[in-house]
Amino acid sequence: MEIERKFTLKTLPENLESYPFRHIEQAYLSVDPVVRVRKEDDEYYLTYKGSGMLARDESNLPLNKEAYYHLREKADGNIISKKRYLIPLKNPGFKEGFPTPPEDYTLTIELDVFDAPFAPLIMAEVEFGSREAAVAFVPPDWFDEDVTYQKEYHNSYMALNSPIKEK
Repeated sequence: MEIERKFTLKTLPENLESYPFRHIEQAYLSVDPVVRVRKEDDEYYLTYKGSGMLARDESNLPLNKEAYYHLREKADGNIISKKRYLIPLKNPGFKEGFPTPPEDYTLTIELDVFDAPFAPLIMAEVEFGSREAAVAFVPPDWFDEDVTYQKEYHNSYMALNSPIKEK
């Protein structure tokens, strides 16, 4: 089960380049249900995602390089390319009433910097262990709009549509 929230950003964190990152390329074979192929650095996957916005089933199967490129040729729409930074969020905030996590509790912000045709789009995703934690999460000040429930910010939608226009 993948449980995540998505956000646009007010600003980028300082020293962004100091965080580990991955180069990701992904293409969609289907968007209903979501079936995608992904190249993440030198690893390759076929992913199935169930329906939903905040929480949904997700299954990943490993692919080899040849299978990835073979399937990528069959994809519809845009191939999405991005650089994903992995930023630790130590002692994240949660709404009052949510159980206080341990002192060493850390979440990971996956900050995606999109390449053309979606540049200059930058988004952050945060994954959670439960729906309750996702709903109770208080984002850091440098996050902007919560776009979890806006289809235009989901990669499967972006694959078949034009880039999001600046607001």
